[in-house]
Amino acid sequence: MNDRLSTLKLFVRAARLGNFSGAGRELGLSQPSASRLIAALEEEVGATLFSRTTRAVTLTEAGATYLMRVEAILAALDEADHEARGTGELRGALRVGTSSSFVLREIIPRLPAFLKQHAALKIELVANDRYQDLVTEGIDVAFRFGALPDSSAMVRKIIHLPRILMASPDYLRDRGTPTMPSDLAHHSVIIGPAHPSPTFSFRKDGRVTSVRVDSQLAITINEGATASAVAGLGIVASSENSARAELEIGQLVRVLPDWDFGSMEVNALFVSGKTIKPAARAFADFLLRELRTDPGPRPPRRALARLSEAPESVSVRPNQ
Repeated sequence: MNDRLSTLKLFVRAARLGNFSGAGRELGLSQPSASRLIAALEEEVGATLFSRTTRAVTLTEAGATYLMRVEAILAALDEADHEARGTGELRGALRVGTSSSFVLREIIPRLPAFLKQHAALKIELVANDRYQDLVTEGIDVAFRFGALPDSSAMVRKIIHLPRILMASPDYLRDRGTPTMPSDLAHHSVIIGPAHPSPTFSFRKDGRVTSVRVDSQLAITINEGATASAVAGLGIVASSENSARAELEIGQLVRVLPDWDFGSMEVNALFVSGKTIKPAARAFADFLLRELRTDPGPRPPRRALARLSEAPESVSVRPNQ
C-alpha cells in the first residue's frame, strides 16, 4: 500500500479515529507502517497534519483544512466509481449522524436489510442528542428533527412525525388525567428535546390554545425523557415513533389524544457544496421509503434498557 490514494484514505481514517493503529488495522497495515505513510504524506504536502501525543493524534489547523478537501475528493471518486460500476453496489465507509433515540428505534432495526444489500459497505453511526457538525465531524448524512437552525447544509425532507403527550398509568391514577390543555398547568411536565419550551400549544376545531407548564425535571436525552415518563415522573412530549414500544405494552398512554399537538419534521442533511456520497444518498432514500411505508419494528427491550450505557459512536461492520 504505497499509492497516494490509499495514503489519503489512511489519513482520513486516522483523522476520524484519532489514532494511527486503528486506521492502519482497517486497511491491513501495522501501526508503524501507518505512521510512516502519514509522515511521508506530511513531508510531501509540506505541512504537519497531526499533533502527536502518547495517547492520541489530533489534527492541526492545516490538517483540518486538508481533511475537508481530501474528503470531498474521495467522495467525488466514490461517485465516479459507483456510476462506472452501474450495478448499484455500494462500497467504502458511510458516516451517519443522528439522535440516540432515532438510531436505536428506527435505524438499527432496519440496518440488516440495508447491509444485506450492500455487504461491501461499512457504516459508522454517530449517535447523540446534540447536533453534530457535518464538516468537522465528517458526517456524510445527518438525520435531524424539528425546526432547523440556519445552515448552509443541503436539506431533504424525509417525513413528518406527529408529536404527542404521554404519561404512565400510575402517574395518571395519582394525579388525574388532563381533559383540556389548561389542565397541564396543574401537572408535572417533563421537558425533553422533543419540546424544550415550557409553553405548549394545541389546535382543535380551528382554534389554538396555549398553556405554560411547570416542570420539575428537564432532560436533554429523548430516551431519558421517555424513561422518566415510564417511571411516573410526569407527562412527556415526544413523537409517537419514539415511544411506540412503551405505548404498545401499556407502559405509557396518550394524554389529550383529541388535541393536535403539531408534528416534527425529520430531515436528511448533507454538506453543501460537497459531492454527496452514493451511499449517503442511497441510505437517505432507503429510510425515506421505510418510514413512509412501514411504522417499523420495535427495538429489543434489552437494547432500550442498555441505551444509557451505549457509547456516542457506534461502528457497524457487516459480515463479521
